[in-house]
Amino acid sequence: MSTCVVLRAIGLGDMVTGLPALALLRRRLPGWRVVLGAPERFAEVLCGSGLVDDVVPVEHLDHVAGLPARPDLAVDLHGNGPASKHPLLALGPARTIGFARPGDGPAADRSVWDDDEHEVDRWCRLVAEQLGGPATPPPLEGLLPVPPPVRPGSTVVHPGAASRSRRWPAERWSAVADALRGAGHRVVVTGTAEERSLVDTVADGAPALVDLSVQELCGLVAAARLVLSGDTGTAHVAAVFGTPSVVLSGPVSPRRWGPPVHPRHRVLWPADDPGYRGDPHGTEVDPVLLRTTVRDVLAAAAEVAA
Repeated sequence: MSTCVVLRAIGLGDMVTGLPALALLRRRLPGWRVVLGAPERFAEVLCGSGLVDDVVPVEHLDHVAGLPARPDLAVDLHGNGPASKHPLLALGPARTIGFARPGDGPAADRSVWDDDEHEVDRWCRLVAEQLGGPATPPPLEGLLPVPPPVRPGSTVVHPGAASRSRRWPAERWSAVADALRGAGHRVVVTGTAEERSLVDTVADGAPALVDLSVQELCGLVAAARLVLSGDTGTAHVAAVFGTPSVVLSGPVSPRRWGPPVHPRHRVLWPADDPGYRGDPHGTEVDPVLLRTTVRDVLAAAAEVAA
């Protein structure tokens, strides 16, 4: 049996936006064994999807030794530079495919990176250009199996994000959570272990679920009435399960990272310039994100939850 090794060792949102490319890869490689190098916390969800046969834990790009050596094909779904390319080449694959860095010039096994492209479209195009077939992404919804429900009917408020620039102020999230509770929503506030203080502040007595496993988070979001979050992994999980959502974008345009265009998903991005680009890793709250008001969020929530 031929083996394909895929590398995508990044965060939750990255994992979800890479699912359509994995689906296309599976279609193009019938009968192959597909092994994904990704953080271990994603293994249970991904192996149950049928998109991959195995997940080998890869937390850092310099620790890929557990991936199969000398695979028939290695696919870089991680990035477009040497940090991900070189570890794959070290496995000794018969063939590699990935993106070239700007200025690298054309190569048969490298596609051209487009920084303005939506994350989902980018990786689907790579698979299509290198392995053939259409580049049209399959629908994100339904690519993961529905897990056992957690607190069905909850309204999930997820105030955190990996960087400060993507975190809407806690006091505004608190105001949103209070208003939703007053309107009859069963609010649950989620976050990572490092965000416990933020979660407790926003929850203010409401259920606070900290450091859920990926499987538990998927079960919560899939069974939720509504999800409200910044531009982070939880927003993409809502898109996979078709859960109505309100997403607050700031430094990055939803044209590049937003959920699929659908009436059940409302993205708030009050940028005057459609070409605006902030710093997604910045240490200050993005000014475009700060333009979004509590009233804006509550109006969007009422719209998608109706």
